Amino acid sequence: MKDGPAPRPLIEDVAARAGVSRATVDRVLNRRPGVRSRTVERVLAAAAELGYLSGADVARMHQPEAAQYTFLLPRGGNPYLRLLGARLREIAAQPAPGSPRIRCHFEESFNPAAMAEALRRHGERSDGVAFMAVDHPLVRAAADHLVDLGKRVVTLVSDVPNARRHAYIGLENRQVGRTAGYLMARFAAGRTGSVALIAATRAYHAHGEREIGFLSILDEMMPGMRLTGTREGHDDRDENYHHARELIARNPDLVGIYNVGGSSDGIARALRESGRRILFIGHALTPDTRAALLDETMDACISQNPEAVITTALRALAGEELPVPVLPMLIMLRENLD
Repeated sequence: MKDGPAPRPLIEDVAARAGVSRATVDRVLNRRPGVRSRTVERVLAAAAELGYLSGADVARMHQPEAAQYTFLLPRGGNPYLRLLGARLREIAAQPAPGSPRIRCHFEESFNPAAMAEALRRHGERSDGVAFMAVDHPLVRAAADHLVDLGKRVVTLVSDVPNARRHAYIGLENRQVGRTAGYLMARFAAGRTGSVALIAATRAYHAHGEREIGFLSILDEMMPGMRLTGTREGHDDRDENYHHARELIARNPDLVGIYNVGGSSDGIARALRESGRRILFIGHALTPDTRAALLDETMDACISQNPEAVITTALRALAGEELPVPVLPMLIMLRENLD
């Protein structure tokens, strides 16, 4: 009678051979922290001797584990942020050899407490976190907590400047606002009347800086123009649509609208319905703003390349020192769309 194949060794066998507990073997095999390097080597040697792990398996266990980076983006209908998130998930689904593991989550960015909780929850499980959020003490405290834990922390698109983050990946937003104001002044060509701003929220540092920059140009170059107000649309196309409709109806002298944030399609819809020729400057080249530029509902779109945002953020998360500002401002018109 032939003997059957030798039974496959168990974790208990590896633990006995290495002289450690089963829990220690489990921590080593799952690459959990808290085990001394000498103990790790003893466990791996025992696993190889018993045939629990192959030589190739042991070699892989000796290789550094790929870094894990988490991206947290605002939940909602902002087309640019949805595009950014879709691209991140494409990269995560097809990682290159040796590249970091990437995860992307959409969180409630306008709620500081919820965003701070998400930062702590996801950031503590990652080697680094890149996020866009409102500038608020709770968010700053959560970011600083992650830095204290040794995590890399990077802000995207809108900065949280008083946090101890390692880098900001985005535009110099006061300059962005001045550029939008300059374009509005040149396009208006001496017309008088009113202009309006629509932002997601002034709690985004980027939007506050853009507003300041725009208003400084209004004073310098458009003395015959008055500001009719800044509305907050929370990057929601329906809110933006209703704000734009109200502005158009209440201001027969309305010369221009500057959308400081995203979801420009709602504003474009209101402008098309009005039939009036009102200047419109917005942000982020996406399918909706491209269509508005092509049919001349929108006059100019200030953007930043989403691929550049991602690749630069990954460089910052990996510890590379970057210049500030780190991204170029793109000014898109109907005539330079590719």
